[in-house]
Amino acid sequence: MNTFSGKKVLISAYACEPHKGSEPGVGWNWVKQIARFHDVWVITRANNRGVIEKELQKFPLPNVQFIYFDLPVYLRFWKRGSRGVFLYHLLWQIGIYFITKRLSQTVSFDLLHHITFGNYRYASFLQFLRIPYVWGPLGGGDTTPGNFLKTLGFRGWIYEKMRMFSISSARWDFFVRRGIKKADLLIARTQETSERLSSLGAENIKLFSETGISSEEIFLKKNYDNKTFKVVSIGALLAFKGYHLSMEAFKKLNDVLPESEYWIIGDGADRPRLQNLTEQLNLKNKVIFLGRIRRDQVLQKMIEADVMIHPSLHDAGPWVILEAMTSGLPVICLDLGGPALQVTEETGFKIAAVSPQQVVKDMAEAMITLAKNPALVKKMGKAGRKRVEEYFSWDKKGEYINRLYSEILEKP
Repeated sequence: MNTFSGKKVLISAYACEPHKGSEPGVGWNWVKQIARFHDVWVITRANNRGVIEKELQKFPLPNVQFIYFDLPVYLRFWKRGSRGVFLYHLLWQIGIYFITKRLSQTVSFDLLHHITFGNYRYASFLQFLRIPYVWGPLGGGDTTPGNFLKTLGFRGWIYEKMRMFSISSARWDFFVRRGIKKADLLIARTQETSERLSSLGAENIKLFSETGISSEEIFLKKNYDNKTFKVVSIGALLAFKGYHLSMEAFKKLNDVLPESEYWIIGDGADRPRLQNLTEQLNLKNKVIFLGRIRRDQVLQKMIEADVMIHPSLHDAGPWVILEAMTSGLPVICLDLGGPALQVTEETGFKIAAVSPQQVVKDMAEAMITLAKNPALVKKMGKAGRKRVEEYFSWDKKGEYINRLYSEILEKP
């Protein structure tokens, strides 16, 4: 283990909550890992305070100080849930700049690290402080391959076109370009985002998945005695998630193996379209929409399933793939974004995203191969758990983060 330690690190983590996935989980787990080696100050939203302090009563982090900040009521009355979140985040970043500037006059920080939101299109104003600066893990550079846009439906097409415009316009954002050039280190979570950062002038980029699994979750047991072959997908039901493609692939599996089911866990705007598709494909009793369920129920469903299919057309770092691998599931995904870094040929099937017809065909063939070969399912499941343990456990990731810090701060 690297012994580099004892520095004073200030972290900006707008999203930071224990026992959560996505951005809140990234913020919390990265803070915990960095605090293994350094003294840490964390600026986060005030509405995270209750859950953080409740967790700290059970599991203290003695060398972490949390600083809670939210905008005044008159500057946040219009924010409701995810509505207005990015404008709010911008104003929040301006506010914490002044807090950090005052704090740095009494604490000699060795490093600033902006963790969440982890999207390179939303810059942090910490870049203006004269302290070594790390930005990431960053996503936001991945897009749906062009020849798949026509499969998304009108609403999905509009969403992706607006997103692509946002990505292209980021190159004209002064704060984004300056932040990229000012950062001593940029951490990209996908190859596509790394390439976009490089095109905007970044010089020191490390490719590193943002997600991890705790040691307690790595040794979940898998039951391989299913009589019905069960496929599971987990995530928001949005067009770019690609479930319309995996449902068509599952139809081909079900034609060969009628004793098969497809469980879809999650909810979202694309659900009505997907439910209509089940009727068109005559899969109404074979594709089961479970909606949003508790995390413990999600994990139980994964343990009961045989394979996970994750057909997302862009995804920076899905937690569900790592959870599936710890549950002994082979994973079928597209060879894009974060899943391309998580899955190997030993742990599943990475499908090239050449065309919609080819993706459906290749996903179906992968499912049929697994359905006919229980020994391969078991072999890939074991390989998946081993890969998570070796490369995606939080403790291993913490050691790597610390090595990245040492590369910056120990430069001559």
